[in-house]
Amino acid sequence: MRLRSAALLIAALTPLPLLLTAPTAQAAPAAAPYDFNGDGRTDLAIGAPGATVGGKAKAGAVSVVYGSADGPKSSTRTLLTQDTAAMPGAAEADDAFGSALASADLNTDGYADLLIGTPGEDGSDTNDGTVTIVWGSESGLSGARSLFSFFSTDYDRYGKSLAAGDFDNDGDVDVAVGSSGPIVLSLVAGPITKTGAHNGGSGSRNSSWSSTHGVTHLSSGDVTGDGHPRVVLHGRAGGTGDATTVLADLEIGNYTDWLQDLPAGYVSSVADIDKDGYADIAVGNDRETSADPAGALGGKVTVVYGGPGGRDTSRAPLVLTQDTAGVPGASEQGDRFGGGVCLGDVNGDGYADLAIGAPGENSAAGAVTVLYGSASGLTTKGSTSYTQNTAGVPGASENGDRFGERVTLTDHTGDRRADLSVSAPGENSGDGAVWSLRSTATGPTATGSTSFGPGTTGISTAGAPGYGTALNS
Repeated sequence: MRLRSAALLIAALTPLPLLLTAPTAQAAPAAAPYDFNGDGRTDLAIGAPGATVGGKAKAGAVSVVYGSADGPKSSTRTLLTQDTAAMPGAAEADDAFGSALASADLNTDGYADLLIGTPGEDGSDTNDGTVTIVWGSESGLSGARSLFSFFSTDYDRYGKSLAAGDFDNDGDVDVAVGSSGPIVLSLVAGPITKTGAHNGGSGSRNSSWSSTHGVTHLSSGDVTGDGHPRVVLHGRAGGTGDATTVLADLEIGNYTDWLQDLPAGYVSSVADIDKDGYADIAVGNDRETSADPAGALGGKVTVVYGGPGGRDTSRAPLVLTQDTAGVPGASEQGDRFGGGVCLGDVNGDGYADLAIGAPGENSAAGAVTVLYGSASGLTTKGSTSYTQNTAGVPGASENGDRFGERVTLTDHTGDRRADLSVSAPGENSGDGAVWSLRSTATGPTATGSTSFGPGTTGISTAGAPGYGTALNS
C-alpha cells in the first residue's frame, strides 16, 4: 500500500454550541440521498449553472424532478434559483448556482436535503463561493440556509465540488467542500440543522496541488468496509496541471498522513461492484495522453477494488477503454470515454454496475456504455451502449450535444433497480437536456424512456444554460 504524506496544514475550529433543544427519543430513519419527499423513490436534481435568472446571465438554476412509478416526472418538479423565496442571497451574473450537487439527510428527519454549490458567488472577495442547503419535506424541497463557511479569506470558488457523509465517524452527517486558493478542502462537521449554529470543522491546503484548480471533484463510499465513508479527492498537480487523485480518511485529524494515491482522473464514483463488503472506486480520465500523461487514446476508466486497508493492493486495477474486449466501440481521439462515471445496481442483483459517458464520441454527439458487476468484479460481458440514435431514445445524435457528459444510476421508480439518467449539456446549442431510461432485470431499456430540457422545468433558455452540467452524484 502506498501512503502519501502531503504538505497539508489542518486548521481545526472550535465548535460552537447548538441553539436547539434535544432531539426526540425516536428520530425518523434517515432518508436515502436525493429522496427529498421520503417516498422511497430517488428524485433527480439537475444543475444548469449557465442559466439566466431575472436577466442575470450565468446566475444559475437547479431543477428537481421528482421520482414516480414511471421514472422522473417533469410535471412534478421544483425550480430553485437564488431568487427563489426564502433562498439565501440573490441571483447575480456569473454566480453559477448549480455547478455542484450533493445530498444527504443532514438533520435526520426522514427527508433527504439538497446541497447546491455556487462557486461564482461574490462574498468578502470576488468568486468567494457559497453552498446552499435546501431542506427536504413530505411535500418536497422547501426552505433553505447557507452552509457554514469558515475560511472565506483563504479560498475562492467554495462549493465547486461537494460530498456528504459521516466522514469523521461520529454519527452525524458532515459535508466536504472543494475550493481553489490556499484552502482546497473544507470539512463542515455535523450535525447540520435548520437553525443551529455551526458545530466546527476544518480546512486544508496542499502545496503539491494546483491552488488555481483546487479540489475539482469529490466522491465517497465505504471503501474499507468499516461502516464509515472515505473520500476520493480530485485535483491537479502544481506546475503541470495533470490530474491527481487520492483516497482520504477524514476521521484522522491530520488525514493527509493517510492519503492513498489512486489512478489519476477527473471524476469518480464509489460502490461495491463484487459484493464483498468493500466499496470499489471507478476513476474516469477522459484526456488524451498529449493533455495528461495518465490519460489514454479516447479516454479511459480505471476500477480500483476496495479492501480493509483502503485500496486492495492484492488486486490489479481494471483499466477500461473502448478498445477493451467486450466494450462497445473503438478508442478514437476526442471520444472522452470516462468523462462521466457512475456506479449503481441496474439489474437488482446486488452487484454495482458502471455507467460510463463518452461525451466526445462521434464529433461530440456522445454515447453511454453500461458494464455489469459480478462476484469476480466488473465484467464486459453483456455490456451495452446508448446514444440518441438508439431505438426508443428520444431525439437524434447531433454534433456537439455531449450526450453522456454526466450519468447517474439511481432508483427513480422504487423497484430497487437503478435507472440510467444521462445529460447532454450541449443539446440545442447549449440549452442542454436530460434523458432517463428505466431499469430492468437485464439492464436499462430505451422503451418508455423520457427526455426533457430546461424549458420543460421552468429554466430560461436564454444564453446557454448548460442544463445537466451537474446531476445526482
